[in-house]
Amino acid sequence: MLILAKSILGLALGFVLAIVVGLIVIPVLKQLKAGQNVSRLINKRHLKKEGTPTIGGLIFIIPPIIAVSMLTLRGSVVISANLVIVLFVFLGYALLGFIDDFLKIKFHNNKGLSTMTKFVAQLLIAVIFYTIYKHNGGTTTLEITLFNFKWDMGWLYGIFILFLLVGTTNAVNITDGLDGLCGGLSVMAFLSYGVITWGSDWIPGYEGMAIFSFILVGALLGFLLFNSHPARVFMGDTGSLALGGALATIAILTHHELSLALIGGVFVIETLSSLIQIISIRKFNKKVFLKAPVHHHFEELGWTETDIVKIFWTIGFLLAMFGVIYGVWL
Repeated sequence: MLILAKSILGLALGFVLAIVVGLIVIPVLKQLKAGQNVSRLINKRHLKKEGTPTIGGLIFIIPPIIAVSMLTLRGSVVISANLVIVLFVFLGYALLGFIDDFLKIKFHNNKGLSTMTKFVAQLLIAVIFYTIYKHNGGTTTLEITLFNFKWDMGWLYGIFILFLLVGTTNAVNITDGLDGLCGGLSVMAFLSYGVITWGSDWIPGYEGMAIFSFILVGALLGFLLFNSHPARVFMGDTGSLALGGALATIAILTHHELSLALIGGVFVIETLSSLIQIISIRKFNKKVFLKAPVHHHFEELGWTETDIVKIFWTIGFLLAMFGVIYGVWL
């Protein structure tokens, strides 16, 4: 019961703080004219979203920092090396995304940071992650409990961390294309990893990571009040990179790395659809989808935005449930 109470407390704290932050941040973003530049290549229905405030990821990034600080001061959360890693990656990727969003707004285009600059920044975050992790006795063993398989990757684990961080952040970023889509899927993903983390009581700092996950779930639900269709604010790269980085980090620290492919299954599908489209056009000069990622394909088929989001949420929920079953029992 105590675990349930702590989870609900974290969720409630995140939700309330996100609403308060949203009511402050959105008017400020409007005043600063921090509007989204919508690509003309996307479905024409998206053109009406031009100028909608972006960098809205602050609405769910700020609450976990405030809540964790409050709970730490009153002794309810103990700061551990693993929690420090989660917070570092979460804020590190948020800062990277913020700079990218800022440049897009400043120069009124969708270019932002160069691909190489982003990669170097992600590499630096991954190196710091791995250094703290190893210094505090982190294992480099990849384990698949279902098949009783273990592999000590050694220094390759550092490259594996980079791959997961870059892959997950890009996957979440690609999925952020419809009102509420990415936020809703992230709620399910972090809720799943919150449950999995509570069950990983042999990991130092597991309680702090679990509470962080539930606080973030609450904050995302608060964000969805402003981001669900029709969106009053977009999370931008500030939000999507932070979510992807934190999701991959918790998966790594709980040693449920492979569960990420299942729990974040919709993110994987979205990324694969973009990859398949790029390869098909470059190699065969043909399109597999009307538009990629796949949520735009359904838009081109005439589906409404809300219907697409509801179906993707349903798929994400089912995959998240199976992910919890695999992560906790198998």
